[in-house]
Amino acid sequence: MQSRYRFTCAWLPDGWRRNVVISVDPEGDIVDVSANDTVTTARQINGAAIPGMPNVHSHAFQRAMAGLVEQRSGNDDSFWTWRETMYEHAALMTPECLNAIAAQLYADMLKAGYTSVCEFHYLHSHGGVGGERRSHEDRLAMCQALMDAATTSGIGMTLLPTLYQTSDFGAAPPTARQQQFAMQTKHYLDLLSALRDSARTAQFEIGIALHSLRAVPPESLKVVLDARRDSDVVHIHIAEQEREVAACQQHFGRRPIEWLVENVSLDKRWCLIHATHATREELQAVAASGAVVGLCPTTEANLGDGVFPMEDLLAAGGAFAIGSDSHISLSPIEELRWLEYQARLARRQRNVLSAGGASGGAMLWRNACEAGARVTGRNIGALAVGKRADIVVLDVTSPLFAARNDTAIIDTFVFSGTSESVRDVMVGGRWLVQDRRHFAETAVSAGYRRAVQTLQNGLKRK
Repeated sequence: MQSRYRFTCAWLPDGWRRNVVISVDPEGDIVDVSANDTVTTARQINGAAIPGMPNVHSHAFQRAMAGLVEQRSGNDDSFWTWRETMYEHAALMTPECLNAIAAQLYADMLKAGYTSVCEFHYLHSHGGVGGERRSHEDRLAMCQALMDAATTSGIGMTLLPTLYQTSDFGAAPPTARQQQFAMQTKHYLDLLSALRDSARTAQFEIGIALHSLRAVPPESLKVVLDARRDSDVVHIHIAEQEREVAACQQHFGRRPIEWLVENVSLDKRWCLIHATHATREELQAVAASGAVVGLCPTTEANLGDGVFPMEDLLAAGGAFAIGSDSHISLSPIEELRWLEYQARLARRQRNVLSAGGASGGAMLWRNACEAGARVTGRNIGALAVGKRADIVVLDVTSPLFAARNDTAIIDTFVFSGTSESVRDVMVGGRWLVQDRRHFAETAVSAGYRRAVQTLQNGLKRK
């Protein structure tokens, strides 16, 4: 039996419409969208409906260390010094701890307007165990911890088991701290196969992640890509750090994106995470391939990575999506507004990224939503027939939205809103957040508190 909901207004693919009735089947798919409908019997939802945002880049365990690495450690504090603290936290992760942290993270993502997450997962061991001591069952247990967390929260998931084999270009062996991430190519393909056979549903997808060019030698990259199915999405960290770019040039005689373009058949299923230090020519090649650039502005700023050349990507007709990465922030609107604000600071002008008199907020949300949906490998990203019913409801009764017409709603939300602007969230036809409260909030919070206390106790003993 279908469920029908009437929204005060809804942002459809052809723009804002009033009195929109959206019908959802028992499987969680949208089967009908009717605008200007005052006749059909439906449950009234007093708010503005917009499509839920995909989060294309997440390392769930890193949420537990958010805010703990904000004391200067020396004159050269950087991503590379931050990474040492990340290793310490990773080494203490068990399936139970990872599950509790991820469940809280995903519930908070939902409350902010993310309805799907791509989990870039490279914690393939229990509590730092690595090498030959790690079994296929151990790897599956860590994956299952994340999938169970997604089930607990209700968020849609694309799990991206990550291949990680070397510490630098030239097949440098992983360091002692990186052993827990490392995996032989055969074991990686076995893990993918097992997950594909058991985990794929309308709410779950399995994709491929190659940690980076410095962590995956060309021969391993080729074997994995040759073995992958055409439908798999492929995500990779690329050109995040200037040191990484310099090392790649020294080893391959090419910049990272330049090498990737020349040696891999990039297409619309690829997501290039960060691409911070990309040239105009590289971004033109990426845009021509149809690949998506996955940007994480709050993490990139927190780590001091650099500023992505967004104007060059848009000028080339390229696609972008957003992710919360290390989860220093869980707000999709914060990620989006900082894409625009970085461009404004560089240009010393306003409204840099949107063309003509177009809405900047609408351009950012719609483009990130549609491109992000593509690299999840899932049927999401729009309020349209055939898509999953992933719906974010904005509270337009809030004073923030007073005297705003429909076309100003999304600009007001993106550039002036907070997570409080999100009142209700539906994923796959289920109401997970109502009146700003996640349905499992109390239990999830209790589990998270226990997990982070266990982590801190472990860190003190080290």
